Amino acid sequence: MVKGNQLKNSQLIALVAVAEHGSFSEAALQLGLAQSTVSHAIATLESELGVVLLLRGRSGAVLTPLGTQICQQAKDILSLLENIQQTAKQAQGLQTGQVRVATVRTVATHVLPDVISRFQQQHNNLSVEISEYDLYTEVEDALRAGRADIGFTALPTASDFQSWELFRDEFVALLPPLPPSEKDPEKATEPLTWEQLTSYSRIANQRSSLHNILVEDHLARFGYALPIGRTVREDSTLMGLVAKGLGAAVLSRLQAKPIPPSVRVKSLPTPLDRTVGVAILESAVLPRAVFAFLDVLLAIPLL
Repeated sequence: MVKGNQLKNSQLIALVAVAEHGSFSEAALQLGLAQSTVSHAIATLESELGVVLLLRGRSGAVLTPLGTQICQQAKDILSLLENIQQTAKQAQGLQTGQVRVATVRTVATHVLPDVISRFQQQHNNLSVEISEYDLYTEVEDALRAGRADIGFTALPTASDFQSWELFRDEFVALLPPLPPSEKDPEKATEPLTWEQLTSYSRIANQRSSLHNILVEDHLARFGYALPIGRTVREDSTLMGLVAKGLGAAVLSRLQAKPIPPSVRVKSLPTPLDRTVGVAILESAVLPRAVFAFLDVLLAIPLL
């Protein structure tokens, strides 16, 4: 046993440095210390161990056979100490921190509250900052610009992102209420036809340009068109217009929530859906809190 257990990290660091550089002067230069300090550290180490570790000469310093063995053990010890420090730093990273989330309104309204609640039950010292955007492309731009750590977007996305699928969101037709004279319980369950859908004037959200194009392309595949007769900025305005019989709309179920009781909801004659996922920038260096958030998010059944 070393006398009084007085081995010091500084002695091991000095030994490794002299061994790697082959001289006390070069080791001292690399460590930013005086040569006398390095010489004293090695001399004290040899004295405490009771063995010679280095052979000194005009050409420099060379490890003895035993010194070679002990130098390797010193490297192993220093490596373990570094691992301990890294582990402690990672633990500290989850004690405080922030996750910056970029998202569109529908996800912010109907998905994020539950995710954030569960996340903060597990990590109550971590905070979540939400930035809302109108378009998925704006979410992706925020990730690229470093304004957000993680973003909710439509899949597939660009190759510079790493992404995970969260859920599929069906598009539905939102139709005005039928007049009392036409209400029939049996007809309420009948599937919608393209002819019935295209008989209405279409109301669309002007901010949902990607969805509008997706719907138009889907109808065109079957030889139909549903031109936009009126545009609005808010989905709540759109739903109010549909509820008053001023037109029909085609939205994803998530986007349509909450749906007024008077508005009829029908599946499209041929299904159409969108895939919503979560993405991070492939090249970004992200804090551990982001991956803790991802772990919670991907473990929750959504929709």
